[in-house]
Parts: sequence; structure tokens; C-alpha cells
Amino acid sequence: MDPEVSVLLQCPPGGLPEEQVRAELSPDHDRRPLPGGDEAIAAIWESRLQAQPWLFDAPKFRLHSATLAPTGSQGPRLLLRLGLTSYRDFLGTNWASSAAWLRQQGATDWGDKQAYLADPLGVGATLATADNFLVFLRRSRQVAEAPGLVDVPGGHPEPQAVCPGDSPLHKNLPGELVVHELFSSVLQEICDEVNVPLPTLSQPLLLGIACNETSAGRASAEFYVQCSLTSEQVKKFYTSGGAEAHESTGIIFVEIQRVQRLQETKLWAELCPSAKGAIFLYNQVQGSPA
Repeated sequence: MDPEVSVLLQCPPGGLPEEQVRAELSPDHDRRPLPGGDEAIAAIWESRLQAQPWLFDAPKFRLHSATLAPTGSQGPRLLLRLGLTSYRDFLGTNWASSAAWLRQQGATDWGDKQAYLADPLGVGATLATADNFLVFLRRSRQVAEAPGLVDVPGGHPEPQAVCPGDSPLHKNLPGELVVHELFSSVLQEICDEVNVPLPTLSQPLLLGIACNETSAGRASAEFYVQCSLTSEQVKKFYTSGGAEAHESTGIIFVEIQRVQRLQETKLWAELCPSAKGAIFLYNQVQGSPA
């Protein structure tokens, strides 16, 4: 396993469809206020805004914990316990110079090293083409996270997609709609970043949850999605531009049969942590086709 990434949860072989996942939203799952108060978060945000005035805050889902039911259990297999957080709080905790100390303090104060961290939940996709390639994107050097590195398509599920407004409340975010947003958002990210039409994509299968240790254990739900287009067709759509074409500068295709040993290649060193987590879970849960 790569030190930049860890696996919080691995789904059963093949992955889980949307109907096998449920979510529980509660203020109990939000981060704890910082030991010295949250003024430090506000100060970091103001400093970032001065340097990058185009930044904007937005609510995000916070992953508190996830529990997989035993094999043979009735009903949904996976329970996600979610709170609410924001991009501002992410920059002021997970990305702060004090992040390592916050993890130590969280373990001491609450028995949970993530207790003081925003931990916004991301999504990522191992996208397979009809001719058995996985799709990767070279991130632009202008993006805030992992500039110039190679990633899988991905982003964030948005609370505002479920409950419009600047400050959605937990009680106004029904679990089933949140799960639907989680699964829908990964498809939307693929469409926006790779520019392929939505009807060419299969329903996502959740492979598991990986944590980016370079941003203090921030979690990302990793999915497997099939595309009915060949790699050449996908490339044509990508080069014609999409809603988020500015976020990447190139598309890379890797043969599925090579993915099992990707860690032994030069490309592995160019992958950002979220992509490493996605590939690890893909190899463990989905694997190569027969």
C-alpha cells in the first residue's frame, strides 16, 4: 500500500449499487469545534481569499464513519454516517499547517483523530471504456489540489443539489436523496470532465472509501463505471471540450490488464493520492474482467 493513501472501507466483490447504500444525516456527525475556537479557520480563509479572490465557499457532506453489514444481512449493506461541512473549513483544518496536531488532539480529546477535521467527502471513478481501457486525466497546473498530477474523474456530491440554498440543514437532507446525489454526482463529474454523454455511462458501483493521507485523511468514495464508447471515441469527446475542460490538460488510457500492476510503473508516481486509492479498490473489488 502507498503511504499517501489508506483504505477506510472495501465493498464486497463487484461493488455495491445505489440501492445497497443508505445514509444517516445528523449534526452529531459534524466536526467538533477547534480546541482554541474556530477563529483560526476564519483567518486562514481570509488569507486564501486575498491570494485567490476567485475562491468561494460551499457546503459539503462530511464523512463521519461507514459500516458494512455482514454478508447475508437483510436490507442495504452499507451505512454512511454523514454530517455537514464546507470548503472553507476544509482549507482551515485538513489543509492547515496544524492538521497533524489536530489529528493528535482529536485522538486525545475524542478518541477520533478526525474529530476536528472538515473531511468533506469526495467521489472518484474508475471509468472503463468498451475496448477495456481505464480513463485518467492530467490535472491542470492551475487547479488548487494536485496540480499537474494524474487523476481519475471525480469531485464532490453537493448538499445544495438535494436542498437548494446556502445553508442546508441536516433535517432537510433525506438519506435516500443524499445517496442518490452521491451516485449521481460521480456520473455528472465524468460528463463534465471527460465530456462523454450521460447515456453512454452505466450505473455506478461503489468499490469502497479511500483516504488521502496528504490532506489529513480526507475520504473519497470510489466507484466503477462502464462507458459504452471505445477509447478513441472517448478521446474525441474529451478533445472537443466540456463543462470542466479547464481542470485538465490531457487524457490518458491504460489497458485494464495493466492496471493490476500499475504500482510497478512510472505512471504510479504521477498519480495523485485519490487516484491511487481508486486503483487499489478497483483491483481488490472489481479486478480484471475474465
